[in-house]
Amino acid sequence: MSYYFSKELNVSFDEAVEKVRDSLAAEGFGVLTEIDVKATLKKKLDVEFRPYKILGACHPESAYRALQAEDKIGLMLPCNVVVQEREPGQAEVSAIDPVASMAAVDNPNLAEVAEGVRKKLASVIDKL
Repeated sequence: MSYYFSKELNVSFDEAVEKVRDSLAAEGFGVLTEIDVKATLKKKLDVEFRPYKILGACHPESAYRALQAEDKIGLMLPCNVVVQEREPGQAEVSAIDPVASMAAVDNPNLAEVAEGVRKKLASVIDKL
């Protein structure tokens, strides 16, 4: 089982980030966190890295249901979506498969929530 969904886009990195934000919003997700990996690595290690952002996406209704089913599931939230530049004018978008990431938790109620989020994240990627 793969642990992510992925798609290549023939757009700039910044355009890909905006497309992802729009697609997430269309499926009811908000972006709670944004980590600029390139800037962080430059600041902390003084190394160059390609444009790479991690967006922490949350579908509030699903997060609430997951937290009701399993009180420590917050350790696995939010759902990360990565946007990275492969080369100028080409970006790759990857999203976690929540079914794969939550397979370690033996809770049928949580599995149902994860399946719903999986469908939404797959739709986000498909619509890009």
